[in-house]
Amino acid sequence: MRLPADKVTKLRTFYQGRTVCVTGGAGFIGGHLCDALLSMGAEIRVIDDLSNSSLEHLSGLIELEPDRVKFIHASVLDDDALKAAMVGAQTVFHLAALGSVPRSVEEPQRTWSVNATGTLRVLEAARAAKALRVVFAASSSAYGDQPELPKVESMPVQPLSPYAASKLAGEQLLAVWSKCYGLSTASLRYFNIFGPRQSADSAYAAVVAAFAKALFAGEAPTVFGDGSQSRDFTFVSNAVLATLLAGSAPTRLTGQVMNIGTGRRVTVAELATVMARQAGTPHVHPVMRPARAGDVMHSLADISLAKELIGYEPVATLEDGLAETMEWYKRVFAGT
Repeated sequence: MRLPADKVTKLRTFYQGRTVCVTGGAGFIGGHLCDALLSMGAEIRVIDDLSNSSLEHLSGLIELEPDRVKFIHASVLDDDALKAAMVGAQTVFHLAALGSVPRSVEEPQRTWSVNATGTLRVLEAARAAKALRVVFAASSSAYGDQPELPKVESMPVQPLSPYAASKLAGEQLLAVWSKCYGLSTASLRYFNIFGPRQSADSAYAAVVAAFAKALFAGEAPTVFGDGSQSRDFTFVSNAVLATLLAGSAPTRLTGQVMNIGTGRRVTVAELATVMARQAGTPHVHPVMRPARAGDVMHSLADISLAKELIGYEPVATLEDGLAETMEWYKRVFAGT
């Protein structure tokens, strides 16, 4: 994953020697964020319970820089562990969550506990540690199935799943903690992030990961719905850049919610076609299954507010991101 040289230089100036805490740092986006932070000279404290991630990648970073990367194996519901992870942290990136809309429908109480109550505990730990800023990984699922496109932050929210509701609660908490306690906070509504190292080994795997696993196994990918549903698929380097920019923005942030996407959408059927071609199996067509509860039909980000507030602009296209991602899955699943 590469970030623009001019952005990296400016970000390195900010993060060099800075102590940061990354909740969920062993996860997909968290791992890529830790890569970037390490390259910029930050001191990193990671807390992760490994419930839906692996220590494999993070352990490599710890071996590379044992003095700069510390890992705490614990849940964000563990106040003592959070306190330890926050020692000296000036910036907190809160990415820990129980992901997946379908899983949240099956496990609503656990989803709420981790995503909503967990966020409250992270904010309290950050406040006690006198951290300067907390950046929260929010979700585009907050918009629900409203027909208006693109999605703009001023729209009314309409969560359709326990996952969306729990993420929306997190946004509200960040705004309140800014208002009541003076903590600088921002919430980033990620739009369908994909990229290398995203797990495909779950019934709740994200669509790009699930499609890649099927295609490299010589199987037809499964589409839930008729394939006409569309998404603003966003390569992970875009999400990492936005997160770093939010953490380093010079102006005080007061819980603003910002869309992080690309401003472009494609249908799930189109995605399957492109990925089949990149996998060398253009003759493979997806199998259609009934739509899943809580899934939205269309999603597209208006990213003008993120550009205005933190200077965010996408640095990777869908095609470039898919090419890099498929090369990684090819090595994993096809052994080449």
